[in-house]
Amino acid sequence: MELKWLLYVTLLALGTLAVQARDMDDDNDGDDVVDIEDDLDDGIDEAEESKPETSTPPPTPKVTYRPPVPTGEVYFAESFDKGTLDGWILSRAKKDDTDDEIAKYDGKWEVQDMKDTKLPGDKGLVLVTRAKHHAISSKLSKPFVFDTKPLIIQYEVNFQNGIECGGAYVKLLSKTPELNLDQFHDKTPYTIMFGPDKCGEDYKLHFIFRHKNPKTGKYEEKHAKRPDADLKTYFTDKKTHLYTLVLNPDNSFEILVDQTVVNSGNLLNDMSPPVNPPREIEDPNDQKPEDWDERPKIPDPDAVKPDDWDEDAPAKIADENAVKPEGWLDDEPEYVADPDAEKPEDWDEDMDGEWEAPQIANPKCETAPGCGTWQRPMIDNPNYKGKWKPPMIDNVNYQGIWKPRKIPNPDFFEDLEPFKMTPFSAVGLELWSMTSDIFFDNFIICTERAVADDWASDGWGLKKAADGAAEPGVVGQMMAAAEERPWLWVVYILTVALPVFLVVLFCCSGKKQPSAAEYKKTDAPQPDVMDEEKEEEKDKGDKEEEEEEEANEEKLGSDADIGSASQEEEEEEEEEDRKPPSEEEETVNRSPRNRKPRKD
Repeated sequence: MELKWLLYVTLLALGTLAVQARDMDDDNDGDDVVDIEDDLDDGIDEAEESKPETSTPPPTPKVTYRPPVPTGEVYFAESFDKGTLDGWILSRAKKDDTDDEIAKYDGKWEVQDMKDTKLPGDKGLVLVTRAKHHAISSKLSKPFVFDTKPLIIQYEVNFQNGIECGGAYVKLLSKTPELNLDQFHDKTPYTIMFGPDKCGEDYKLHFIFRHKNPKTGKYEEKHAKRPDADLKTYFTDKKTHLYTLVLNPDNSFEILVDQTVVNSGNLLNDMSPPVNPPREIEDPNDQKPEDWDERPKIPDPDAVKPDDWDEDAPAKIADENAVKPEGWLDDEPEYVADPDAEKPEDWDEDMDGEWEAPQIANPKCETAPGCGTWQRPMIDNPNYKGKWKPPMIDNVNYQGIWKPRKIPNPDFFEDLEPFKMTPFSAVGLELWSMTSDIFFDNFIICTERAVADDWASDGWGLKKAADGAAEPGVVGQMMAAAEERPWLWVVYILTVALPVFLVVLFCCSGKKQPSAAEYKKTDAPQPDVMDEEKEEEKDKGDKEEEEEEEANEEKLGSDADIGSASQEEEEEEEEEDRKPPSEEEETVNRSPRNRKPRKD
């Protein structure tokens, strides 16, 4: 156990020395640079000759960018790789019911490379300014009509500076005679709104569609349920994320982030408020009868208060067994005037009244159990019962909670195909953001999943591959972190070197063999003596063997005589035992006196 603790302390000391040595090396490196600069002219040739050959790390694999090309029919596809806003229209509208200073849609949009891009030539649409209204839109190649084919909308977003409060959602603008992209604003009718939005700690991924009431003709927004997935990472990691909405003719939908489903459902069951209103509603004219009894329990009318029930007994009483602590200072107040306090020079007694020093805790009470008038502590009154109340019993007249009766809903309708929404003919971004440099790229609207996947692979997939190729490995990340925080070297040593040392210690130390003195006669045979001891005793053993052989030869002769005599005596005894006993010997052996005692 002591060896383990010694090892722990040794490793910790080594880690500390490693950090200090690294810091000293950094300082010495600076000094070495000065010395080299001073002696550069004199020893440059020698330095080059003695310079060791260093192996350069393998070059980082490069990912070549090529603008994505749709592999099938699309209604809209935009990669911004031309470097211009051709085909996009900036809004010149103003917001209603807003101050003129902030009502204009004067936020700036530009086509730029992404910050710290790993794909030169990959451009995107950037929301440049902050704290302004931004609106930009573009026409589809042809209006999208909801019939028998799915709708797929997909695009990329990168919050390059994080996001404080703002959105990055897209609107699919409804096809109407009044649609004017030059006046695109927050009230412009849309069919679907989809995309990320965040303010404070509320992270959202919107999917909203406007449903037309077939009876009234009015539109109402229907919101998809909130996803169960944690969306915070998509807003904070400053990476490009791919947002996809798939809407099918059977009313099912899927929302994907980075090609992973984060939300799904059905337009008929998973929207709020529901697409179809209830068949019945509560009668607004129905009223609860005056004699309707909703009380499940009532006080027992036959209960009587007991005679010994004292409602006036206090809940707390003084503890009669309490004793005033010794040393209690009855004549000392708990607080006294601060003797070091001084009246301010600008104190005006006419205006401020008579000045009094502030109160502080009495110093004499610090060493005493207490000061002031001693009072007995209060304890619970065992006789306290409180105000008497009759017990509650079941109400025989209980009728349940009253509810208005149901009547047919006059506004009821049933739309079993909410997928058939209002056609849309343009896509737009209408945003307010407190953070700048939001990057948008690779918009596509189509009906085939394979087309969207190919587009994603040629766009977002390349970004992901380039980022992965540029990121250092696990070891590189650890080294980079240690460069910024040198104390991590200690952690690395303790977490890597310590287990290795412990494994070597426990595996190679072996089990301690007991000494020869610890063996008993009944123990297992002892292990052979060490080789060194054998070599030392080998010579002695040879001499002893020679002496033993000579002694044995001399002893053999005498032993043989003795052995033959003893053998003859044993044979005679055996012959006598074999002879049958005589009648007299048999009588003597049967006598109780000659019987051998039985061993228990």
